Amino acid sequence: MSLVVLKLGGRVAVEEAAQAQVLRDRGDAVVVVHGAGPQINAELARRGIVARFVDGRRVTTPAILEVVRESLQAVNDAVCNAIGPDAIGLMGDRIGLAARPVGALGLVGDPEPSSPVAVTQALADGRVPVVAPLAEGPLNVNADEAAAALAVGLGADEIVFVTDVPGVLVDDVVVARFTADEAAGKLAAGFFEGGIVPKLTAAILAARGGVRASIGATEVVA
Repeated sequence: MSLVVLKLGGRVAVEEAAQAQVLRDRGDAVVVVHGAGPQINAELARRGIVARFVDGRRVTTPAILEVVRESLQAVNDAVCNAIGPDAIGLMGDRIGLAARPVGALGLVGDPEPSSPVAVTQALADGRVPVVAPLAEGPLNVNADEAAAALAVGLGADEIVFVTDVPGVLVDDVVVARFTADEAAGKLAAGFFEGGIVPKLTAAILAARGGVRASIGATEVVA
């Protein structure tokens, strides 16, 4: 049996949650990690809270962290409902998801590989852990990187980043396969921008940690 980490973006999380059952039907054990970016942005706007960014990363105050938690919880509940009774919702900071604090950004962390007991026990029980990406602290962490770190920590066979784009595009053509070094080189050269950057960064982290990674139709390997 293979272990697959399925990363769902906040924009597509509920609609794509059925992929967890598709993977289980082929005999895989599945861990779901989801984001909540659009929901967080909408709630911050509703409350009149202006977010500040440094190098594309959200500076997180206690007030913003409260919004992050509430938004992640709402998406987590919705994803669990979409998957069905086998799903078990888990908030990362409460189960020991590890991260290094990034002091200059407030309550923000860089995820580190970890294997929380709550996740391994859920898998042993035949359940689908659905993990919201907060880390111990609590700290706000990037959902793509949290999924990659969890995949490495669990020794997963594969991580699948589900997104609303067909894959990693170069000259408007989907690249079928990158090595981690090739992808890192293009990132360093500023070849990509926008939402594909954190996903590709996370895929590189996963591949270098021994986990096969895919973003749409693009595979990233060590």
